[in-house]
Amino acid sequence: MSNTNALSAKDRIATLVDENSFVEIGASITKRSTDFNMQEKSVPADGVITGYGLVQNTPVYIYSQDASALNGTIGEMHAKKIAHVYELAIKTGVPVIGLIDCAGMRLQESTDALAGFGKIYKVKAKASGVIPQISAIFGNCGGGVAVLAAMSDFTFMEEKNGKLFVNSPNTLEGNYTEKLDTASAAFQKTASNVDFVVEGEVELLNSVRELVSVLPENNNDTAFSDECMDDLNRVVPDFAAETADPALALEDISDNNFFLELKAGYAKEMVTGFICLDGMTIGAVANRTAVFDENGKETEKFDGRLTTAGCEKAASFIKKCDAFNIPVLTLTNVEGYATTVEEEKTIASAAAKLTSAFVEADVAKVNLIVGKAYGSAYISMNSKHIGADMVFALPSAEIGMMDAQVAAKIMYAGEDGVDLAGKASEFAAQSNTEAAAARGYVDSVIEPESARKQLLYAFEMLYSKSEYPIGKKHGTI
Repeated sequence: MSNTNALSAKDRIATLVDENSFVEIGASITKRSTDFNMQEKSVPADGVITGYGLVQNTPVYIYSQDASALNGTIGEMHAKKIAHVYELAIKTGVPVIGLIDCAGMRLQESTDALAGFGKIYKVKAKASGVIPQISAIFGNCGGGVAVLAAMSDFTFMEEKNGKLFVNSPNTLEGNYTEKLDTASAAFQKTASNVDFVVEGEVELLNSVRELVSVLPENNNDTAFSDECMDDLNRVVPDFAAETADPALALEDISDNNFFLELKAGYAKEMVTGFICLDGMTIGAVANRTAVFDENGKETEKFDGRLTTAGCEKAASFIKKCDAFNIPVLTLTNVEGYATTVEEEKTIASAAAKLTSAFVEADVAKVNLIVGKAYGSAYISMNSKHIGADMVFALPSAEIGMMDAQVAAKIMYAGEDGVDLAGKASEFAAQSNTEAAAARGYVDSVIEPESARKQLLYAFEMLYSKSEYPIGKKHGTI
């Protein structure tokens, strides 16, 4: 059950939508099961309120589960109402927002409840890539409902009362809630299931409103935020110092310093999120080598290598951006792949997913190399070689196979009397931005303080990009 101080299902909708814009549908629908004395139990609206309204002037369909009605459990008619909302949303091309507070399947309805779950899964899969799907978890979201939430494009979780789990913590071998609460937001924000963890229901709903404001309504729409009031030619003097922690660098170049980071606590070495340039929503993917606090102090450090989790986090984000026509910006600073035994089991397939996501994306793609760009890891990070439309580099960037000192030692291993320092210097001359630019691998070498205007103008020029994919069913990677 939800916390007694939590908003009701109706209050959550009222807080989410623009004032007086919600219209309820299916209010009279309720259960028809009479098994296990169900006829004696009152289940208003079958435990879920459904309808449509406006969020930031964007039309949306909404369902909000009512934990006061049989714990918000999903039965036959409950599922039918949610599926109907999805069917209408697909026809009209508008997002669906689900406010989840559910104890799972309604056991009294057995196979009818199972059939209802299947109906929701099917319609969510059909809607994937057509309309944005957002789930917000306020209370319980367990078992099959967790799968339902994971099928959404974006998932929010309330920090104190939200519970997300496929299996309850106490059912996991060797675990119990007091030891490790795997259903808690504290655990889930370090995993891949949740995009945003927010403390407070009102704050969470406001965060949903913020996300909706920068998303397109459907896959045929273009995402724009409010009219840009920021200086299009604004310089960013701190950009070079911020590139180690791209969350700061992206915020600095974005309109009015807007940056909405996704999965901030998961795979921190890879940053993903949305920025705005001249009002246009841009999806950003960046390698991170450090985390700085509000005082500029380094609190975490990373080695600039692609990891399995980081690759999969970025690949999933890129595919969502491509599905909804959101251009992609990359800040590249990578020197190779993670080097552990565990990573060796999965890094090749994860890097393949990242590479394929960039190749298959036909939206505008711009890459800014801000640090090291070494080897095939660099190739996978939206390089010109796999389809980036424009590639910029900072003067201090390094582009090549590997560190020059290491390369010299490898090339002349076992040879006596070789001037390794001289050979390293020769190799380094092939790894600078001028050499890459001379070969057309970099379109322009830019000063860091001009990053905002250079990237903004590049995306504006690419706004009308039109590229049609090869006629195939889908890729297999």
